[in-house]
Amino acid sequence: MKFMSLSAGVRNALLAALLFGASAPAVKIFLRSLSPLEAAGALYLGSGLGLAIWRSGRRFRRDIVKRGPAIGRAELGWLSGAIVSGGVVAPVLLMIGLATTPASSASLLLNLEGVLAALLAWFVFHENFDRRILLGMIAIVAGGVLLSCNPGGSVGLSWGALAIVGACFCWAVDNNLTRKVSAADPVQIAMLKGLSAGTVNFLLSMVISGKVAPVASLAGVGIVGFMSYGVSLTCFVLALRDLGTARTSAYFSTAPFIGVLLSLLLLHEVPPLLFWPALLLMIFGVWLHLTEHHEHDHFHEGLEHEHLHRHDEHHSHDHLPTDPPGEPHSHRHRHQPMMHRHVHVPDIHHRHGH
Repeated sequence: MKFMSLSAGVRNALLAALLFGASAPAVKIFLRSLSPLEAAGALYLGSGLGLAIWRSGRRFRRDIVKRGPAIGRAELGWLSGAIVSGGVVAPVLLMIGLATTPASSASLLLNLEGVLAALLAWFVFHENFDRRILLGMIAIVAGGVLLSCNPGGSVGLSWGALAIVGACFCWAVDNNLTRKVSAADPVQIAMLKGLSAGTVNFLLSMVISGKVAPVASLAGVGIVGFMSYGVSLTCFVLALRDLGTARTSAYFSTAPFIGVLLSLLLLHEVPPLLFWPALLLMIFGVWLHLTEHHEHDHFHEGLEHEHLHRHDEHHSHDHLPTDPPGEPHSHRHRHQPMMHRHVHVPDIHHRHGH
């Protein structure tokens, strides 16, 4: 069996999964004193403010030339759609679901985000997939269905589980829209999403409740948001650039397993009986994705764009005197048409047809 090497894209996706996976059990603790809207606002405001402080400090360091290009006007529409879907609607649905769903089950239900993101990437945005990837997604969906079942109730699905599924769909839309701007500075993308979504959710919570939530709880959720949403989203955008939406979402599907472990250790939750077969199905599905191998002859059309890059077989262009020195660096450059064969994924240079 051939395994994809742990490239920078894979490492970024797994780090994003690790940080995000810790958020569900951590936030559930604060939901005892915060409403879902207050928690969602604090998560994203903590994310946006933390990244804004870090980005401002970065200006005084020598690595300023390693920053990706700023978001252009043509990309603002994609980013706005991503903010509304994934930054405003999704976190509210997630907080509603967490309020009535055990964190262990909620963590595994978040695997559906990867499935829905991949389906949108394949059938709406026409990203490549094969039978192995499809089988992995089917296994993850089956695990999510098991976790959504509520045999003891009159209806087979709980409202909390359905709210989490809705959040996953909104994040799936967000992921595909964010891929459109993934060549830009990932810190700026994550910062703008955090500040915009956090402000909207926080103001809505104040209008509805008519009061400000406990400062200590807001600060605690904000710290969680900076790491589990801000830093995680920055890594996720970098992975989108290198792996494409479906593959990044597959690696990101490991996040709920981290949440499950923390839920069992910190909250002492007893998982339902269907938790274990669902866990096995999801592990099998993620394994199929992690062991994918994609190689064939492919043609690169001429392309001109700007992003952070190093000189390799895809970047053999000449430099102008005004281009920044050192690597990695960012400047506008042109790719000449070429045909070759190597192992690859749908990154920003391999979005060809099959």
